[in-house]
Order: sequence, then C-alpha cells, then structure tokens
Amino acid sequence: MPHSVPPASRIIGCLFVLLAAFGFSAKSILVKLAYGVSPELDAITLMLLRMAISLPFFLVVALLSARKSAQTSTNQYLNRQDKLMILGLGVLGYYLSSLLDFEGLTYISAGLERLILFLYPTFVVLLTAGLQRRAINRYQGLALLLSYGGMVLVFVDNLMQSVSTNLLLGSVFVAGSALTFSVFMIGSGQAIKRIGSMRFTAYSMTVACLVTGLHFLVLHGVYPLNLPLRVYGLAAIMAIFSTVLPAFLMNAGIQRIGAGSASIISSAGPVITLALAFFLLDEALTIIQLAGTVLTLVGVYVVSQAKT
Repeated sequence: MPHSVPPASRIIGCLFVLLAAFGFSAKSILVKLAYGVSPELDAITLMLLRMAISLPFFLVVALLSARKSAQTSTNQYLNRQDKLMILGLGVLGYYLSSLLDFEGLTYISAGLERLILFLYPTFVVLLTAGLQRRAINRYQGLALLLSYGGMVLVFVDNLMQSVSTNLLLGSVFVAGSALTFSVFMIGSGQAIKRIGSMRFTAYSMTVACLVTGLHFLVLHGVYPLNLPLRVYGLAAIMAIFSTVLPAFLMNAGIQRIGAGSASIISSAGPVITLALAFFLLDEALTIIQLAGTVLTLVGVYVVSQAKT
C-alpha cells in the first residue's frame, strides 16, 4: 500500500473493497433465490439474463477507456494474438467458469459453493508450480494443507446434513469453476497489461455473452422467456450489484490500498456468504463449518502472500 495515500483515501479504499466482497458474495445467494422462485429455471438461462443486463455497462466503460487510450497511447489497436487471447479467455473465464458455478449451485449450498470458489488462489499456485516445474516450498505446502483440510471439514459437515444426493457432483462442478477461473487468471495477466483491465473485461464479457446466447439457442431454441417477474428482478440485482459495481469498486479499492490489503479484506467473502445464507436461505451454520472456513481462509491467505 503506498505510503503517500492519505488516511481518508485508505479508509475509502477499504470500504470499496469490503462492499465489493459483499457484492460478489451475494451472487450465490441470488442464484439460489432465483432457482427457488422458478424450478424450471436452469443455469444457462439465468447466466444469459445476468450477462445481457451487465454487458452494456462494461461496453460503455470499454468505449470510454478505448477513447482515453487513443488519446494517451499508440498501442490501442488489437492484433491477432490479442483477439485470440480475448476469445479464449472470455470463453474460459466468463462463460465456462460461470456455467460450472451456476450448475453446481443447483446441488450444493451457497456457503459451500463460496468456500470452494475461494480456493482458486491455491489452484493458481499448483498450476504455476506445474507449468514452471517448480517445487512447492514448505510454507506453501502447509498453507495448502490448511486450505484443503478446512475444505474437507466443511464438505463432510455438509455431507452429514445434506438431503441432496448430488453433493459430490455439485462440489465437482464448483471446483471445476474455480480451476477454470485459475487458468483464466494466469492467462489474463499479459492481456490485461497490454489491453487494459476494463477493455479486456468488456471484450471478454462480450465473447462470453455471445457464447452463452449460442448455448441457450442450441439447448432451448428460439422462444420468448416466460419467467416470473421476480426472476428478472433477481437477475438484474445480480448483474448490477454482484457483477458490475463490485468490479469497479474492487479496482478503485486496489488503487487506493494495494492488492495485498485488498486480498485480506476480500477474505471476508465466504463469511459474508455463510451469514447471508443463514438468514436468507435458512442454511445450517455449525461450529464445524465455521472452523473449516477459518482454516481455509488462513490457508488461502498464506498461499496468496507466500513468496518464492
């Protein structure tokens, strides 16, 4: 965190990151609520609604960002490699990862889903170590043990309480979402540096939206959506308050307090989801879940801060 940042700006930055964490954490709650309103609602339809509503906001920001880039830089044009990177990462990170996550939420609790997703930094460490053929040090190994040990505790507790016969399947879906998002995070570094964060997000979101629309057409064909009005309301809340605003707030918060401090504050996300799920979805909240969540959060934090 830069020392030159005034205290008031740091407080605002912390508040931005906390609000972003709250918004991201509420996404799984909104998905579960939407599924509860309409049993016929499937993952790809809800995804389409979310992306169709959020995409215009990102496109406006991308247009403004491109104009600013054109005024300050000569590197605003996309070459073939940039376009292929946007296409591949858009499909992987914003389409496939979201699809697996939404599918998983049809089987498992919102609290378990958020905790599994929160493991993605550990997947980044494992993938990076494998790609670079670099051994994981003891510091990272202990952190990984804590993360996955806590995850096992929470999973077993859910297994003992769950009436769902597809708890393992749902967990595999969400773990796949975390894994694909990890690959997306690794691959997007260079693209973001060259294209810019907002432009990259808008363009890759556009790709994901088009692929989601194609998936919907293949699966359901061309027919007007006939869903309860509350589903559209929940999708709009999800798009604005759990997608668009958190993205902007997180970027603004990181600029003020730095990525390290932002990651610490963001670790409140799974705890927020547990609390929201308890109050809004009547999901069970046990001592074992809390203990496993704490272990996982500590492990992920250590992994995120570890230096090699």
